[in-house]
Amino acid sequence: MSDVKETAFSETEVTERLARELPRWRLDGGWIRRTYKTNSWKGTLMVINAVGHLAEAAWHHPDLTASYAWVEVRLMTHTAKGITEKDFALAKKIEEVIQWQPAKEGGALEGTPTGDQRFAYVKYDT
Repeated sequence: MSDVKETAFSETEVTERLARELPRWRLDGGWIRRTYKTNSWKGTLMVINAVGHLAEAAWHHPDLTASYAWVEVRLMTHTAKGITEKDFALAKKIEEVIQWQPAKEGGALEGTPTGDQRFAYVKYDT
């Protein structure tokens, strides 16, 4: 836990950075938000657990809302009463992990099978 005071970015700064760095995230109601679509409750729970792990490791905790086939992640730095570098850093890590598709990297990991709905997981952005 740091005693460093975070500085909140202006609305314009947040909007510009989101457009440049996190185009699928949006500023709404003082939070940066992203909705991840899944194929089922199983995928939803896996997204929640992945986000939970990243947030706990970072010691920066988002608000989450979930339903059967989606998870909304909301980030804001409460102590700064706005969006700070912490929010951008965690959003980028969440985006990297949730959108990871090993099969597209061409390495040893084949990724989730795409032709069989029994294995459907996250509805990836293409």
